[in-house]
Amino acid sequence: NLTRREQEVLRLLAEGLSTREVAERLCISPKTVENHRAHIMEKLGTRNTVELVRCAAKLGLIDLQVWRD
Repeated sequence: NLTRREQEVLRLLAEGLSTREVAERLCISPKTVENHRAHIMEKLGTRNTVELVRCAAKLGLIDLQVWRD
């Protein structure tokens, strides 16, 4: 149920980018990134960044194989 933008924000956060880096990459304000993150966490029922990363992996938004090496 995530919007395309929320998926994009989630992917970047899960890849380890900071709020500021995500904002710069997407040409939006850091506050907007924080708002997206709050909506994502509410929609997915997550409480922290680790759970966000797990959800991103389950949704296929990130490739965990890249991190294995």
